[in-house]
Amino acid sequence: MMKAGVGLFSALALFLLIGAVFTERPRQRKPTRRPATARPSVLLPAVPEPQEPTDFPPPILGPPSIFPDCPRECLCSPSYPNSLNCENRNIRVIPVIPLRTHYLYLQNNYISEVTAEPFRNATEVRWINLANNRIHRIDKQVFEKIPALLYLYAHKNHLKEVPSGLPASLEQLRLDRNRISKIPAGTFNKLEKLTLLDLHKNQLSDSDLGMGTFKDLKSLMQLNLAHNSLKKMPSGIPSSLIQLFLDRNRIDDIPKGYFESMAHLAFVRLNYNELSDKGVPKAVFNVSTLLDLQLAHNQLTAVPLFNTHLEHLHLNHNSIESINGTQICPYSLQADQSDNSLVPRLRYLRLDGNHLSPPIPMDVIMCFRHLHSIVI
Repeated sequence: MMKAGVGLFSALALFLLIGAVFTERPRQRKPTRRPATARPSVLLPAVPEPQEPTDFPPPILGPPSIFPDCPRECLCSPSYPNSLNCENRNIRVIPVIPLRTHYLYLQNNYISEVTAEPFRNATEVRWINLANNRIHRIDKQVFEKIPALLYLYAHKNHLKEVPSGLPASLEQLRLDRNRISKIPAGTFNKLEKLTLLDLHKNQLSDSDLGMGTFKDLKSLMQLNLAHNSLKKMPSGIPSSLIQLFLDRNRIDDIPKGYFESMAHLAFVRLNYNELSDKGVPKAVFNVSTLLDLQLAHNQLTAVPLFNTHLEHLHLNHNSIESINGTQICPYSLQADQSDNSLVPRLRYLRLDGNHLSPPIPMDVIMCFRHLHSIVI
């Protein structure tokens, strides 16, 4: 019994001694910085060079067509067998155009030039839309293949001059939002059927428009030369013109009698130019056919004279300080007012952005009895 007690006591003393040794061992401090360890090298897979420019997505191919001559880049609808729809297909090169095609849609692609080869059998094409591409050149031979073309839309491209060799059949030509600074002599000589010519947002100056540039356009109804660099009114405008748009140029002078030969002129826009009273002859806008006259954002200090037939007049954002109804009234206030054919037809007058304050003078109200809206 005593031996067992001594053994138990010895074991307990040994346990306490071991515990004391462990408690006296100094505690290791945590390192303030993580020791630098070399990162294992990772081998990245080699990336192959792109086969095409990265801004040119791959062409979109359409499903098989019932028409064996339908290019895979295009869509041929059984409902419209004379239409070839190739717009928004990421096309770089124009495919071969089927003989049956009358309407060709190629807008919103990456085409850089138009050559004659795709049109070798496309003699029946009447309408081409090439808008929003990267076209910098259209071969003259293209139009020899499509002699009956009526509408050519090539706006929003990179053209630097008006294409030559345009067919005599052409009725509408849209070349706006290009980089055109040149119209070769004789470009429009044969276009007697052209009714619409849109050249706005290009780089045309006065020297690029010769005396005879437009004179052969005997059917022209709309001419848009807005957003160019013109300082003078274009010369040789055909008498058939109905709409003339010259906004956002640098025009500061209108020749006396400039509009007299334009027997059908109804709409004139000269907003955002540099016109002052000195550059506007007294009766230059007294044209009986004129319905809408826009002269906003110029340097006028007085309301120009106009005809009784004018219905809309925009004079906002000029330097006009006063308005005298007696002076600007196209007819005498003492005339027979029962004759409505003599009463001015002005319906809309905009004068805001000038140096004017309400109210509107009574003689203005008495003269323009058809006035529905006036902004001041």
